[in-house]
Amino acid sequence: MLHYLGLAAILFAIGLFGVLTRRNVIGILMSLELMFNAVNINFVAFNKFVAAGELIGQMFAIFIVVVAAAEAVVGLAIVLLLYRNWQGIDTDHVSVMKW
Repeated sequence: MLHYLGLAAILFAIGLFGVLTRRNVIGILMSLELMFNAVNINFVAFNKFVAAGELIGQMFAIFIVVVAAAEAVVGLAIVLLLYRNWQGIDTDHVSVMKW
């Protein structure tokens, strides 16, 4: 079980580093997806080793996949808006998109 948790912790740390250091919106979205996948690995691993007869961890993982798909759609819409208005997808222009 420690191998699964170690892998998930490494993936989550890489994703968190990417979210905090990237200036490109696409890179931030990819790092968020990496963090979501690390959480999915944790849910499935804990379900396998703690409550092997139930499918609660897999149900949470499927729910997170659905949320990640919705996040990707909204994020790509924001990327298209940024690129259309400023011909770039850096996060410097996100603060300008206020009402």
